[in-house]
Amino acid sequence: MIKMNSSQVSNFTLVGYFDPGNFKYLYFMIVLSLYIFIVSVNILLNVVICMNRSLHEPMYLFLCSLFVNELYGSTGLFPFLLLQILSDIHTVSVPFCLLQVYCLHMYGGVEFLTLAVMSYDRYLAICYPLQYNTRMTHSKIASLIAVTWIFPLLACIVIMYLNSHSQLCGNIIHKVYCDSHSIVKLACSDARVVNIYGLIASFATLFGALVFIVFTYMRILKVCFSGSKQTRQKAVSTCTPHLASLLNFSVGASFELLQSRFNMKSVPNMLRIFLSLYWLTCQPLFNPAVYGLNLTKIRVVCKDVMYVEI
Repeated sequence: MIKMNSSQVSNFTLVGYFDPGNFKYLYFMIVLSLYIFIVSVNILLNVVICMNRSLHEPMYLFLCSLFVNELYGSTGLFPFLLLQILSDIHTVSVPFCLLQVYCLHMYGGVEFLTLAVMSYDRYLAICYPLQYNTRMTHSKIASLIAVTWIFPLLACIVIMYLNSHSQLCGNIIHKVYCDSHSIVKLACSDARVVNIYGLIASFATLFGALVFIVFTYMRILKVCFSGSKQTRQKAVSTCTPHLASLLNFSVGASFELLQSRFNMKSVPNMLRIFLSLYWLTCQPLFNPAVYGLNLTKIRVVCKDVMYVEI
C-alpha cells in the first residue's frame, strides 16, 4: 500500500472530469459504441488471421499480436472510463490505480516494440526477398513476438513496484485515468529513482525502437531508389500502412508527453482530455481500418467470412 505523509488513504481523486449534466448519458453511449466497435473489429481480424492458413505469414502474425494489444489497451481504459462517466464521484482505489498504470504503460511499450519488429519484417521482405523465408523462421517470429511482450511486462512491473513504495503528499490526479508520472508528481519523498528509471525505460523502449525503425527504412529507401519499379511498388504497398500506424501512434504519444510533462492549465479542459486519451484510442480505431481495408488478403478473407461486399 502507498504511504501518505498525513494519513493513510485508500483512493485517488481524478479531477480531469467535468460535470456534463444530462449529456453524460450521451457521452456514455458514444464511448460504449467506440469500445464495442474496437473489440468487435479487432476480434474479427484476429479470428480471420488465425483461422486462415493463407494468412499465416510473418506480417499477419505480427498484426495478430498488434490487434491483441489493441484489445488489451482498450480494456485497460474503456470500462473504467464508462464507470467514471456515470459516476458523480471520480475516485479510484490505490490498487486499481496502480493496475491501470501497469496496463496502460505496458500497452504503449508493446505497441511501439511491435511496430519496430514489423519494420524489421518489411526490411527483410524488401531488401532480402530471396532469403526472407530462411531468415524469418517460425521460431524467430515467436521470439520476436515474445520480446515485444516480455520486455514491457518486466519494465512495467518495476514501475508499479517503485510507485507502490513512494511516499505521497496528496491524492489528486489531474487526468481522467491513472498514469505513472501523475503519481510521481505527488511524491513528497525523493522521487529521483522513479524518474531516472522511467527515463531509462522510456529511452530504451521508445528511442531504441525509433532508431531501429529509422535504420530499417533508410535501408528500404536505398533499395527502392536503386531497384526496379516493381520493387518500389511493393515497398509502397507494404510499408504505407505501417508508416501510417507509426505516425499516428507517435503523434498520440507526443500529445500524452505534452500533457504529462508541461503545465497545460491554459488549454481548455475538453482539449486536455482529448490529448490525454488520443494515444490510447487512436491505434485501436486506426489500425483495423488501415490494415483491414488496405491489405488485400485480409479484405478478401473478411468478405468471405461476413458474406458482404467491402
